[in-house]
Amino acid sequence: MARVQTGVRALGAVLAAVLGVTSLAGCSSTGGKRAEDARKAGLANGRAAVDTPRWKVAMVTHAGKGDSFWDIVRNGAQQAADKDNIQFLYTNDDQAQQQAQLVDSYIDKDVDGIIVSLAKPAAMKDALARAKKKGIPVITVNSGSEESKDFGALTHIGQDETIAGEAVGEELNKRGKKKAICVLHEQGNVGHEQRCAGAKKTFDGKMENLYVTGTNMPDVQASIESKLQADSSVDAVVTLGAPFADTAVKAKEGAGSDAEIDTFDLNEKVAAGLKSDALGFAVDQQPYLQGYEAVDLMWLYKYNADVLGGGKPVLTGPQIITKDQAAELEDYAKRGTR
Repeated sequence: MARVQTGVRALGAVLAAVLGVTSLAGCSSTGGKRAEDARKAGLANGRAAVDTPRWKVAMVTHAGKGDSFWDIVRNGAQQAADKDNIQFLYTNDDQAQQQAQLVDSYIDKDVDGIIVSLAKPAAMKDALARAKKKGIPVITVNSGSEESKDFGALTHIGQDETIAGEAVGEELNKRGKKKAICVLHEQGNVGHEQRCAGAKKTFDGKMENLYVTGTNMPDVQASIESKLQADSSVDAVVTLGAPFADTAVKAKEGAGSDAEIDTFDLNEKVAAGLKSDALGFAVDQQPYLQGYEAVDLMWLYKYNADVLGGGKPVLTGPQIITKDQAAELEDYAKRGTR
C-alpha cells in the first residue's frame, strides 16, 4: 500500500507541475527568455516534480547548424527533463556516421536512455543494436517511424511523413494550384523524400523535386530563384523546413514570380509570414511536443515500464496552419514552443 501511495503522490506531482509550468509559460512574452523563463518559473526552488532517481537521458539528433526547428524540440525535452528529475544531455550532427558515433559515446557512458532521430536509418542501425544489447532503452523521434520498431525502439514520436506530404498535396488542390516544386534541402533524408512523394501522390497538378544545399542559404535562394525564372508556370513552392520558407520568399521576389510559398514546420517567422500573406500555409508537426513526450515517455518507462503507441508511432502531426490559425499560435511561436 505504501508503494502505491508513493506512486500516486509522484504522478500527482507530475500533473501539478505540468499545469503550473503551462500556466506560467503562457504568461511569458519576452522573446529573449522565452521557454527558459517559463521552465525555471515552473520549478519550485529548482526542484523536480518527482522524487524518482536522477536518470541520465541523452538525445542525439541529425540537426544541422542553425536549424531552429531543433531548438524547439530541445526546449520541450528540457522542460520535461526538469519536471521528471532527469539529467538531459543533448548533441547533434547532420552527418549520419558522426551521429551514430555520438550515440556510441553515450552507450559507453552508460546513460539510462537514448532518444534519437533516424533521418538516415541505415547508418544508425548498428548503434541502436548496441544500445539494445546493453539494455539501454531507445525512443526514436521526428524521423524514422518506419524503421523504429525494427531497430528495437520502444516507440516513435513524430508525424508520418507520407501522410503529411499527402496533406500538402490535398491543400494545394484546394488552392487551385497546377504546378509546384518541392525543395529538398538535405539529400539522403528519407523523411524529406517521403514528404515530397506524398505530396506528389495526392496533388492533381505536376510536382517536381528541387534539390538544394541546405547548409548554404545563398545557394538555396539562387536555386529556387533560377527555377522560378526558368518556369513561370510554377504557382507553388513547398519548402521542407521553416528556415527555408523565408529564403523561398526572397527567391520569389527576386524572380518576379507570383508563386505561393508554402512550408513544412512552424516558427515565429513563419507565423508572421502567414499573417502577412507572404506564405500560404504551413504544416506543423509540433516539435516541442516531440521533445517533451520523448523525455516524458522515457521517464514513464523507467518508472513504471509504460510504453505508449501499442507498437505504432505516436503522431504529433500533421496540422495545416493557415493565416487564421497563425494569429492564434503566434504568441507560442514567439516564446519558442511552436
